[in-house]
Amino acid sequence: MTNERIANPGPLGLMGFGMTTILLNIHNAGFFPVVSVIMSMGIFYGGIAQVIAGIFEFKKGNTFGATAFTSYGFFWITLVGIWLLPVMGLSEPTTPLFLGVFLALWGIFTFFMFIGTLKANRALQFVFLSLTVLFALLAIGNITGNALILKIAGFEGIICGASAFYLAMAEVLNEMYGRTILPIGHK
Repeated sequence: MTNERIANPGPLGLMGFGMTTILLNIHNAGFFPVVSVIMSMGIFYGGIAQVIAGIFEFKKGNTFGATAFTSYGFFWITLVGIWLLPVMGLSEPTTPLFLGVFLALWGIFTFFMFIGTLKANRALQFVFLSLTVLFALLAIGNITGNALILKIAGFEGIICGASAFYLAMAEVLNEMYGRTILPIGHK
């Protein structure tokens, strides 16, 4: 076993999550349809990059980071599969009700992950709290068919994604400068 130092994979995973979340929720807010930009980000940056970050968190011994990044990375890949498999003729489309159930399960998982952040910095707490709210809004909006709730979820999701983007850049810049450039509210 070597004593090699592993770089912090957190910013990679946070950027994959943050940027992809912003793009999808620009759609949810009603500005753009789901197009190849969102699906490509979902597969490659929100999906694969987060899974890679999660694998490196495993190597670092960070169970929380490993669970979060690999889970949300596969969430993005799964979501793209939900969109594409029916188009490819490989399955029936998912009904809004069942999509709501899917999103509710992710909301429950995210709530428990939020509880884990109570031992972390305030920025990470905000990311997971806002993501819990986002999943709740998306689940309720899909289950009830309420377009206004889904639109509100879009704006809330942009905030959620931006908070992950901020935390990623704070971790990078604070490490590079050896001091706090962007505060994260240490616990």
